[in-house]
Amino acid sequence: MIDFRPILFVLGVLVTTLAVAMMVPAFVDLAVFNDDWQVFAVSGALTFFVGVMLVLTCHARARTLNVRQAFVLTTLVWVALPAFAAIPFAFANLDLSYTDAFFEAMSGLTTTGSTVILGLDHAPPGILLWRSLLQWLGGVGIVMMAVSVLPLLQVGGMQLFRMEFAERMEKALPRAAQIAAWIGAIYLFMTMLCGLLYFVAGMSGFEAINHAMTTVATGGYSTRDSSLGFYQSHWIDIIATVFMIAGSLPFLLYFQAVRGRPMDLLRDSQVRWFLSILGVAVLLMFFYLWRTQGWEFGRAAQLTAFNVTSIMTGTGYATDDFALWGAFAMPLFFILMFIGGCAGSTTCGIKVFRFQVLLQTARMQFRRLLQPHGVFIAYYNGKPIPEAVAESVMSFFFLFAALFVLLALALGLMGLDFVTATSGAATAIANVGPGLGPIIGPSGNFSTLPDGAKWLLSVGMLLGRLEIFTVLVLLSPRFWRV
Repeated sequence: MIDFRPILFVLGVLVTTLAVAMMVPAFVDLAVFNDDWQVFAVSGALTFFVGVMLVLTCHARARTLNVRQAFVLTTLVWVALPAFAAIPFAFANLDLSYTDAFFEAMSGLTTTGSTVILGLDHAPPGILLWRSLLQWLGGVGIVMMAVSVLPLLQVGGMQLFRMEFAERMEKALPRAAQIAAWIGAIYLFMTMLCGLLYFVAGMSGFEAINHAMTTVATGGYSTRDSSLGFYQSHWIDIIATVFMIAGSLPFLLYFQAVRGRPMDLLRDSQVRWFLSILGVAVLLMFFYLWRTQGWEFGRAAQLTAFNVTSIMTGTGYATDDFALWGAFAMPLFFILMFIGGCAGSTTCGIKVFRFQVLLQTARMQFRRLLQPHGVFIAYYNGKPIPEAVAESVMSFFFLFAALFVLLALALGLMGLDFVTATSGAATAIANVGPGLGPIIGPSGNFSTLPDGAKWLLSVGMLLGRLEIFTVLVLLSPRFWRV
């Protein structure tokens, strides 16, 4: 039988932290005399009470978690935190049901960026800041999870990074808390720098802070209905593009750069692949718009670089309705939704390293067909890929595709059209943000979908963010046996 007390203790600490975070938008609303400060204050008090009770009642137990407890804790945290984070949305002056509120909170914490809120331009500042805070906290939580938890659980090939980084990380920083502190400091510095540059480029201080948090977290929540397209500034687009890319690179490599090894970023094969795929996608879309659609050179370059980067990194910002860009744009954006960025970053999707492992494994199998008696080994970053990693990655691809199909079919059964159902399933499980088409595309949002679809999409966001296996393993009866 699993001992839940260590699990609930850690959950209590995180819930208490969320309650403290609720006080930030409460003070902001209070400063501008908005009545929603009371909603945040009461929500924070309730959340704080639950968190502290969990901590006090489970404090006496040892806090060392085994693998089975880690699986339960990871999933429980990413279900419980959105449930509490949704309370301010539900009771604020937004006219949202709890279904809508939970969808918004889940989308925020998983850094998906899909939204059901209309009229962001006139929304209370506390609500806007709360959305951004959720994405910022979710972003740093995702990095910590990718660095420490998922490699331990051997989920979807992530154990590859435990082998790759363990030796040098343990020698440099013997304690996991120190690694987490360094990553948190780097994350905070990037956010502050991004916010400063946004402010210099013309945003107000409040908007710069909000957009900095959601850019570095590759989340995509904005304070405007028209996203960053509202500002019509090529400097803001450039800043956002640079920091979306920065948030998509492995944060452990930033740590190496801080320690005097900046070239590790460029030597890493995953980083080179990510930048190469992104560059090719940008060039393809640029030449299509410039030569085929007859766009002006500068406009094609600016819109292409920003929007392609936003979709591939899963950020979800938009400066134009790319559904109107022509026949080539829709399939390219649909494909880019699945790719994502690097493992150990704030980004989403399948992750580039899995495509690398799959390609290396396929090449090895092809060579074996040509030379049946030869001995061939697949490599990643110059090191052999263990068979267990290759099997885990292939299993991940299968489950990812299967869940995408099932989610799209379920949304279709609820009456959604083909484009909305398929792109909605893709954007949820890949944690991208906007879908395709007039309903959930960059010019729309998810508010008009039926409640059942919103709950399904919330489940899809959870599955995608936790790398599928972390959630599905809990459905196995064998997992719960002693």
